[in-house]
Amino acid sequence: MMVDWDVPITMDDGVVLRANVFRPDDDSAYPVVLSYGPYGKDLSFEEGYPDAWRKLVEDHPEVAAGSSNRFQAWEVCDPEKWVPDGYVCVRVDARGWGRSPGFVDPWSRREMIDLRDCIEWAGTQPWSSGKVGLLGISYYAVNQWQVAALNPPHLAALIPWEGFSDFYRELCYHGGIACDMKSVWYRRTISTVQHGLGERSFVSAVNGELVTGPETHTYTDLAANRTDFPAEIDGRPLDDSYHRERSAVFERITVPFLSAGNWGGSSLHLRGNVEGFVRAASRQKWLEIHGREHWTEFYTDYGIRLQKRFFDHFLKGLDNGWDRQPPVMLRIRTVDGDFIDRTENEWPIARTQWTNWYLNPATKTLSTDPPTTDQQASFAALTDPGITMTTPPMPADTEITGPVAATIYISSTTTDADIFAVLHVFDPDGNEVVLQGAVDPHTPIGQGWLRASHRELDPNRSTPWRPYHTHTNPQPLTPGEIYRLDIEIWPTSIIVPTGYRIALALRGTDYQYHGPAAQLSHFKGTQLRGVGIYTHADPDHRPPTTYGGTTTVHTTPNQPATLLLPHIP
Repeated sequence: MMVDWDVPITMDDGVVLRANVFRPDDDSAYPVVLSYGPYGKDLSFEEGYPDAWRKLVEDHPEVAAGSSNRFQAWEVCDPEKWVPDGYVCVRVDARGWGRSPGFVDPWSRREMIDLRDCIEWAGTQPWSSGKVGLLGISYYAVNQWQVAALNPPHLAALIPWEGFSDFYRELCYHGGIACDMKSVWYRRTISTVQHGLGERSFVSAVNGELVTGPETHTYTDLAANRTDFPAEIDGRPLDDSYHRERSAVFERITVPFLSAGNWGGSSLHLRGNVEGFVRAASRQKWLEIHGREHWTEFYTDYGIRLQKRFFDHFLKGLDNGWDRQPPVMLRIRTVDGDFIDRTENEWPIARTQWTNWYLNPATKTLSTDPPTTDQQASFAALTDPGITMTTPPMPADTEITGPVAATIYISSTTTDADIFAVLHVFDPDGNEVVLQGAVDPHTPIGQGWLRASHRELDPNRSTPWRPYHTHTNPQPLTPGEIYRLDIEIWPTSIIVPTGYRIALALRGTDYQYHGPAAQLSHFKGTQLRGVGIYTHADPDHRPPTTYGGTTTVHTTPNQPATLLLPHIP
C-alpha cells in the first residue's frame, strides 16, 4: 500500500485542505472511498478513543485481525482492509480541523462545498477510476446527505452509516426541546482536534507529525477561528434557515445509497437514516438497521462485507447480486441483546398490524379496549418520574418493529410543558429490559419528545405513525385547558417474549436508568444514565416558571389517548 501524506486540495476560496491517500502500489486506477470530517485523519482510534477501541477489539477480535491497525481512525474505514481489494481510500481533514486550516463551522454550506470539491478532485486524479463513494459514521455520514443534494458528477454511491439528516429535529431540538449533546460534543472535539492546537495536540503514532498541524496558536486565536456552535443553536429555538442549511434536501438526492442505522441511536442518528430511505428521490436505495454500539458494526466483518458488496456493485460495476438485494435489511432485536436477521421489501413493513393501545392514566394500564369513562392523572413536571402505563402480559411472543406514535391529551398549570415519552419492556418479575444503545449501555426500547407549544403538525408530511411538527409556530398553553399532542416516538424493534409487558411512560424529564452510570473516556467524565449525552436539562431552556408546573394526562371516550404500535405478525 502506498500512503501519500498531507496531500493538498485547494478549495474555491483558496484554502488548502489536507488529505491522506491510501492506494495500491501500482500505476492502475481504482474507485475511491472518501471521507471528510473533523476528528483528525492522523489520530489513531486507540489513542483518541481508548475505551471504545478496547471494548471493540475485546468483543469483536475480527476487527483487529488481518490488519496492523496502524491506520485505524475514529468513524472511518481501515485502509488496510480496503486497499488490497482494489480501492483508494482518501481521508480529508475538514476545514479548521486536524491538519487543514480554516474557520470551523460544523455542517455549514461552506463545508458542503468543500466536500463537493474534494469529491471532484478525487474523481480526476491519475489513481482514480472516476467513481467516488462516500463512507463513514456520524459526522462523515451527515455530510453525505448534504453533499448528495449537490449531485457532484463523480459521486457514484453513498453509505451514510448512522447519520442524522435533520439538523433541527435530530441533533438540536428533540420535539422542540433543546438537547445538551451539542455542547458536550463540541467542547470535546475542539479541545482535541481543532487545527492550530499544535504542540498541545496528539502526535501521530504512524508518521510522528502533530495531528492538528505544525503551528501552535493561542487559545484566543483558536476561539476566534471557530463559530460558537452551541450559542448559534441556542439562539435559534425554531426551525429556521440556519437549521435547514445543515439538513438534507431529500428531493434532490438521486445517487444510489445504503443507509445504515442503529436501533440504539434513538436520540441522534436513527431517525435520519430511516427518513433518508423513505424520502430521498434515489431510485436505487437500501436501508439496513443493526444494533450494538455506535461504532461497532461499521468495523466488524458483518459491516465491511455489507459495505464492500454495495461498493463493488456501484463503484466497480460487479454483477454480485446486489441489484437483487431486498431493499430493507433488519437485525431484529431480542430482549437478551441478540439479533435475528431478516429482509423486507419496504418501510414501514407492509404487513404491519397497526395496533392502538389505549392509555388509562388513572389505573396506569394500557388496554386494547377504549376507555368508557373520563380519566386523568397528574405529575410534577420537573420532579416526579411521571406516569407509567403497562399492558397485560403478552399472551405470545410479540414483535414490535417500526415507527411508533402516541396521541395524548394534557393540561398544565403553566404556559408550556415538555413531554418525554419512553417505551419500555418489563419481564415477568417487573425488571426493565434495557439494551446496548449507540452510546449508552442501558437504553430503553424507544423514546420520543414534544414541547406542548410546538404541537402544530405539518399535514403534508405527517402520517399516523410519524407525526411531523413544523417547529415554526409556537403556541403557548392556557393554564388548565386541555390540548392534543401527537408525539413521534423514533423507530424501534424488539421481540417481546410471552409473559413480558410493554409500557409507555409520560414524564417531564429525561429517562434515567436506575443502576450505576457508565462512562466513556472520550466524553471526559460525562455520566451515562440511560440516554447517553443526549440530555435535556439546561435550565436556560427549561425555566421552572414555564416548565415546572403540574402536568395532567387526560383521556375520555370521545378523546381517547392512544399508543400506536407496529405489531409484526
